[in-house]
Amino acid sequence: MFEGMWPMPNGISINSYVVQGEQVALIDLVEDIGDKPLQFERELNSIPLQAEDIDYLIINHMEPDHTSWLPAFFQKNPDLKLYVTAKGADMLKAFCGISENVYIVKTGDSIDLGAGKRLTFYEAPNLHWPETMLTFEESSGILFSCDAFGSYGAIADVIFDDQLSSEQHDFFINEALRYYANIIGGFSMFVEKAIAKLKGLDIKMIAPSHGIVWRENPQEIIDTYLRFAGYMTGPAEPEITIIWSSMYGNTEKVVNKMIQGVRSEGIPVHVHRVPNDHIGFVLASAWKSAGLIIGMPTYEYRMFPPMAWTLDMFGRKKVWNKKVVRFGSFGWSGGAEREMDLLTEKLKWDFQAPIEWQGAPDEMVMERATAASQSLARQIKSDGGA
Repeated sequence: MFEGMWPMPNGISINSYVVQGEQVALIDLVEDIGDKPLQFERELNSIPLQAEDIDYLIINHMEPDHTSWLPAFFQKNPDLKLYVTAKGADMLKAFCGISENVYIVKTGDSIDLGAGKRLTFYEAPNLHWPETMLTFEESSGILFSCDAFGSYGAIADVIFDDQLSSEQHDFFINEALRYYANIIGGFSMFVEKAIAKLKGLDIKMIAPSHGIVWRENPQEIIDTYLRFAGYMTGPAEPEITIIWSSMYGNTEKVVNKMIQGVRSEGIPVHVHRVPNDHIGFVLASAWKSAGLIIGMPTYEYRMFPPMAWTLDMFGRKKVWNKKVVRFGSFGWSGGAEREMDLLTEKLKWDFQAPIEWQGAPDEMVMERATAASQSLARQIKSDGGA
């Protein structure tokens, strides 16, 4: 579970980079879990380098998956110079107890490593922590971007985008979407600001701290992240995600009618049941879809709790600007609609009339469900996803 809650069925990489001039800089580290430090030291020794050979540690991001091994590494090399943003320095003291040999940098500052190697720093606050920065090596045109432009997915012997099969390429793009929706999505406006800062750079390669290195076409992952960021304000993809939950099957009976109505209009449809499907996957699908269909019963005058938790997460991650239909059954009283309005009032959703019924759905409910999903699909198709 990444960050303690996001599934990684295909793993994840944690990447660290060495830049060697006359002096040596290490960019980001690894977490102090399991055999990761041992793996890291083996890789470092293969160059060959020891911890004592490193002159500078560039800390792009203080999140513990990149820094929790730092105290032990610093003990191996107490002369190490640590370069970090001002907010990062505060976190460095709080997380690692380190305040010695700390050098605070801001956008435009640089280090000359000699032999033509120069590192220049660009602050990228709130991508996705407030202390984040990006590091650019000028002679090679490599942007070391930490969490920006990253993805889920473990790396074995294939490291660069130009080594990927078409299937592997699609896999990493899809894992980038899920990673973005889970980790970065709520900070999309800062993604756009950070990318704007990079426009003058001649970027030949993007080396993130999670995922593959983009050297054949680094602009592809930049454009992909811009597209993902744009989904928050629109237009999103002309697709519909159906998210449903059911207690005794009365809401479930209407799901297929919703699916059929969307499909009849030729719009792609994605279907998730909660809590069966993990929110990490639901979130990625909802993030890129212009339309949502939400189905759940009323539970004790309120929403079915797993769906309430799903919508709470949508609020936290800013799943904004969707066109939405809600449907669901109730037993003795409604009430789900009131709680849904409260949970989504800041999400800028455009609701169609809900479909709600007592007990089991009759033929009229089925017909209304088909018509509502067709209407939503036509609207999405007409807007082109906007």
